[in-house]
Amino acid sequence: KAISNSLLFPITSGLKDGKGSIFRFNLRNNYRIFARGRMCTRFFPILELMNNKKYWLLIGMLAIFALLIHLFSSGSARVESYYSMGFYPYMGIFLRYLFAWIPFSFGDIVYGAAAIWLIIGLARGIKAIFKKRPLFKGGGRQVQRSLIGLLFIYVLFNLFWGINYNRQGIAGQLGLSMEKYTVTELKMLNALLLQKVNASNIELSQKSPGEKTSREIFKQSQEAYEVVNKQYAFLNYHPASVKSSLWGWLGNYLGFMGYYNPFTGEAQVNTTIPKFLQPYTTCHEIAHQLGYAKENEANFVGYLAAASSKDASFHYSVYLDLFLYANRNLFETDSLSAKTFTKELSPAVKEDLKEWRRFSLSHKNPVEPVVRWMYGKYLENNQQPSGVLTYDEVTGFLIAYYKKYGKL
Repeated sequence: KAISNSLLFPITSGLKDGKGSIFRFNLRNNYRIFARGRMCTRFFPILELMNNKKYWLLIGMLAIFALLIHLFSSGSARVESYYSMGFYPYMGIFLRYLFAWIPFSFGDIVYGAAAIWLIIGLARGIKAIFKKRPLFKGGGRQVQRSLIGLLFIYVLFNLFWGINYNRQGIAGQLGLSMEKYTVTELKMLNALLLQKVNASNIELSQKSPGEKTSREIFKQSQEAYEVVNKQYAFLNYHPASVKSSLWGWLGNYLGFMGYYNPFTGEAQVNTTIPKFLQPYTTCHEIAHQLGYAKENEANFVGYLAAASSKDASFHYSVYLDLFLYANRNLFETDSLSAKTFTKELSPAVKEDLKEWRRFSLSHKNPVEPVVRWMYGKYLENNQQPSGVLTYDEVTGFLIAYYKKYGKL
């Protein structure tokens, strides 16, 4: 779910979802592949044995469960106390223990299969339209199965992680006063981050023995959270479950640098992006694992961890990305000042931005804006009305943090 941003080019994250062909349960033949798009019966073959009344009973039970989740989520203090700091940490730990040992991303496999399923189902639907055949076989029963599938996914998603969208979050935990900031404060933040970016780049060039592997970055990200956990007990990250995304090459065209899979508890990082972007991206995805669902909060928690790291590559990665967020915010109100700050970046930093731009342009395609729009709508429907611009709102957290603690 990590979106990078720059005045030069946008990179967004994508979500995956899908439907496709299924298995039909048959008492005589056990499992038999049946190409009719029956999503529910593939995962729940017992549905084939249920009569019409039992279908509606199951739908009613799931609907009641979904309604209870919705009502529970309406109180942020309640969510923070009983779910985000109560139930969810145990759920997150359970999922990470369950899938962390697998050397590859199991979540990627699940999403990949779902995407293929969706494509096959879509192709069959188009074929049926051209041949003037009915799109659905089974009529009402097919509708019932679809309702069961959608309700089950909704309930599972929220129980496993999604309720975190409604929590009070990191601002409440740190006692930050989230007030509307001024242009003067925004300029102050740009100046601070500019200094941090240039200084960390110099530190990196002097101390770095060479380019790190993705495995080393993942390990050092875990170590960064161990350091910040000493200051903030609620940022306890154990066990670790960070993996390279199998679909990184595809992510370059769809625009995602990383994402969190709420069904497996894995944090996926696109390790084909430039190395200097990966440390902060990894810390961002770990923040999602810890229950910070909103993108601005995951950005800020990722900052707390990356800035606590003892490694210069983490400092450079986080301060560069944060500078770009803050600079873009400033550009919207004072473009001249924003350009002035950008010009003061060191030559080495500007070279990295050029590399980033070349990388993005080499993967530019007409699908990415569509994915960006869809992901924006997803965020809007999950307590983030600014859509993909929610990532930029980390600026408000940084200013509030600086005003309270006097440092970044």
